[in-house]
Amino acid sequence: MNKKEVLEIQKQLKKDNCHVNRICGCYVDGHKETIATMKEAFLSLPEEEMFKYSDILKKTLSGSVGKNLLNLEFPLKEEVPGGRQQQLLALRDSELKDEDMVTAFYDKVIETYLDAENYLILLVYGTYDVPGHTSDGLELEDASDYVYSFLLCSICPVSLSKAGLCYDPSAGTFIDKTQDRMVQMPAAGFLFPAFNDRNTDIHSLLYYSKNPDLLHPELITDLLGCVTPLPADDQKSTFNEVIEETFGENCDFETAKSVHENINALLEGKKEEPEPTPLEKNEIRHLLEHCGARPEQLERFDAAYQDDPENGNCLLASNLANTRKFEVSSDDVKISVSSSRTDLIESRIIDGTEYILIPVTGNVEVNGIKIRSGSGKAETPED
Repeated sequence: MNKKEVLEIQKQLKKDNCHVNRICGCYVDGHKETIATMKEAFLSLPEEEMFKYSDILKKTLSGSVGKNLLNLEFPLKEEVPGGRQQQLLALRDSELKDEDMVTAFYDKVIETYLDAENYLILLVYGTYDVPGHTSDGLELEDASDYVYSFLLCSICPVSLSKAGLCYDPSAGTFIDKTQDRMVQMPAAGFLFPAFNDRNTDIHSLLYYSKNPDLLHPELITDLLGCVTPLPADDQKSTFNEVIEETFGENCDFETAKSVHENINALLEGKKEEPEPTPLEKNEIRHLLEHCGARPEQLERFDAAYQDDPENGNCLLASNLANTRKFEVSSDDVKISVSSSRTDLIESRIIDGTEYILIPVTGNVEVNGIKIRSGSGKAETPED
């Protein structure tokens, strides 16, 4: 799913127009014991409760595609009877009305999820009459192509509220506040089936993780049967290692700067496209060549880099460079400038020592104190 498709489904979870038909929940404690369960027709809930659930569900479809939101495909072995994809398909087709199937799903989450804290498993079934589009992309409100039926699962931490004093209007005074178990925004979740090309794709799902560096791989592999992709930070680390190994002793400031500028130029050219941009081996090789890699260095790259997207080893350009800032750091110093102003920083050898230089122009502050830039000499006031 791309960001436009994600937003389209997220809009169907709005408080005033929610396309959820049924909601089920299971509250689990830190000992993996089920404390309580619930199942309701969503529209029968009190309005305030409905709105709060709506916020949680929308959050499960938030963040950046490629970081928080990951498109996962089922291996073929999961699409045979007894496979995880087949189990999810049967659960969706039951519209969550089969209590045994819902309980079996809860049990699998509890068995799989490694978080030791209390949490709530929310599972909803919804339907969306997908409107048709004209050839120029305009939505036809009264023309529905088909109905998209989906499951949305949210796994939400449950934590104690803070103790303190609160005002009691009936008593007209402040009283001790009772600590309550409060449901937090989801840590993980998924949408099944995926809504690819604005259509039902039963071979894929959209996975959500609040922390893009903590994907809860046990949920991806053991609960959903998919391959865990590299987290965003690991993609960047892998790419940085490739740069360092390819250029070796010649990996200097100008090389790193050139890599940053070339990736940002690539992202700028793709910014109108809704899909994240994957970089395959030949594209990375071309990038390194454009950054000055010599034939023998490219041979090192060919030998070192293994392109294996089927096992989650896929690098996205948006995870490899910061489009907002360019940063240089040493053990004691960190320098950061706007990503579009890398021209402000240069490297120069002075008396045998390498320096990173930045011109001092315009308004300059040191610890909040405005200082005079330029010659550094104070002007003599006229008599």
